[in-house]
Amino acid sequence: MPASAAEIKILAPIPLQGVLEDLAPRFEKASGHKVSITFGLGVKLTKRMEDGEAADLFLGTRGNINGLIKAGRLVPGSDVTLARSSVGIAVRKGAPKPDISTPGALKCALIAAKSISYSNPAFGGVSGVHFSKVIERLGLVEEMKPKTRFPPEGGFAARLLATGEAELAVQLISELILVSEAEVIGPLPGDLQGSTIYAVAIPSAANQPEAARAMIKYLQSPEATTIMKAKGFDLVAESR
Repeated sequence: MPASAAEIKILAPIPLQGVLEDLAPRFEKASGHKVSITFGLGVKLTKRMEDGEAADLFLGTRGNINGLIKAGRLVPGSDVTLARSSVGIAVRKGAPKPDISTPGALKCALIAAKSISYSNPAFGGVSGVHFSKVIERLGLVEEMKPKTRFPPEGGFAARLLATGEAELAVQLISELILVSEAEVIGPLPGDLQGSTIYAVAIPSAANQPEAARAMIKYLQSPEATTIMKAKGFDLVAESR
């Protein structure tokens, strides 16, 4: 690496994996810096930051970012809102696409499905926690229990479409589209939607704050935002 280059350690949640695996090599080529990314469940990465783990950039939900700033683990004012991902439903490519355009249609589709996969809410992932509440709201808790197949912790629900273990997969759209065998049929309808806003900030104990600021600037570039859109994210206005 050039003398001015640095290695940036990043902690990021799994829904951002597709985006960062695409953007990191581009940033490395443009800046000369190196990027090392650890992906995991957002709640667990947040706990690691709370416990004092060293990192140069932290990406997470806006709520987690705000909490870590208040706790003194992230630098106030270094945070930038990046994008939003909505909860969607996918089927295996080539499979029939049920109507999920209204809450009533979604309820019928869930009842008709022989099997379904979504993140186990016990693990704390945002989409799994949200969808468990959707099922409760639709009055389908008991109906769904025998036909629910949870992916492994931190895993992609859509992978169970490929194996035939599930007919429908529910997760953040940014995660669903990472599985090539899956086809997203749409977002959860109306007020059943539960989108998640993601942000980035610099840890208070960052070893490479200047390089981290350069990475944040790159994540706001037209190239980066175009890729975020292609990976299932919607851009949002800055919110603190």
